[in-house]
Amino acid sequence: MKKHLLALLAALLPLTVHGDDDPRAREAGLAPGIYAPGEYNAITDVPGVLVGQVSLIEGGSIRTGVTAILPHGGNLYQNKVPAGFSQGNGFGKMMGTTQVIELGEVETPILLTNTLNVAEAASAAIDWTLRQAGNEDVVSVNAVVGETNDARINDIRARALRPEHALQAIQSARSGPVEEGSVGAGMGTVNFGWKGGIGTSSRVLPEGDGGYTVGVLVQTNYGGELSIMGVPITARALATDSERVPTATSPDGSVMIIVATNAPFSDRNLERLAKRAFLGIARTGSAMSNGSGDYALAFSTAESVRRTPERRAARHTIEDWPNDEMTPYFQAVVEATEEAVYNALFKASDVAGVNKGRYPSLPVDAVLKLIQRGQSQ
Repeated sequence: MKKHLLALLAALLPLTVHGDDDPRAREAGLAPGIYAPGEYNAITDVPGVLVGQVSLIEGGSIRTGVTAILPHGGNLYQNKVPAGFSQGNGFGKMMGTTQVIELGEVETPILLTNTLNVAEAASAAIDWTLRQAGNEDVVSVNAVVGETNDARINDIRARALRPEHALQAIQSARSGPVEEGSVGAGMGTVNFGWKGGIGTSSRVLPEGDGGYTVGVLVQTNYGGELSIMGVPITARALATDSERVPTATSPDGSVMIIVATNAPFSDRNLERLAKRAFLGIARTGSAMSNGSGDYALAFSTAESVRRTPERRAARHTIEDWPNDEMTPYFQAVVEATEEAVYNALFKASDVAGVNKGRYPSLPVDAVLKLIQRGQSQ
């Protein structure tokens, strides 16, 4: 019994592949766009947002995990947040989206994991919700779970992620800096043939545009022709400065984009915000291929637009942001999405997994030299 308990505790620890000392994109001098980031340059710069991650590394074949994003630390079911959803290419499985589209709200933590463990992650979100004080009479829960397929590195058919892992990610969610790269739901992902992962970034709007924050977190597992700051990053171009080459991969793959803001947006304008996130993905070189699952979900943490029992009972009028003032926020989400992808690539570590395959991390020093040459031409 004691041995079993120790094994369970070890499985619940937030493990990661250590050893990546590369800078984040902005630390390396790459700053996409015109707006400044927040304190952490992360989705957690949006007040109230929490992130928790658990990574699974078992033997030579299990390389997967789960990432939890909580819009706030309270009872999400009783204090729902308005949300909007957008689908790029729909070769994916993002659970709970039909109710988000219909009602324009999120009522559980948002979980990201691998394709075949969506059900286990959903089970954790449901259990967590039912246990919250005040939810004793709840009989319907809309768990929101996104995924990408990490089978190139992870033995996905083993379905190693269990509900207790996802529950640990929810319970460990914190504000502040967010670990990036080969961690959580990004442990087994591949991006443009390089090791992908979790990335995040934020933008703070000027006071004249409201002064609110937009934060983005991505789970990158997609292909295409990598471009950073407008410079094509090909294996041939990198050969001058690096012997590392990306592992052969198809242009297919998926990306999950979670967008948070404290601006008082309606679910309709949050859907519009989510749509613009794909422009940031396009800037990195994706064409959203036929076999790709590209999804974006945006929510607002603003107290004035929360869907609470008191407001529902009083038929409360909800604040709405003017359409004419959305453009700066569209710009912000494009910038933050682009930089979040760069951070996922820069901070990813080499990961060896199933079938003794190894996906190398991006050679950041060589990339920076290539960008410098490209921008000087």
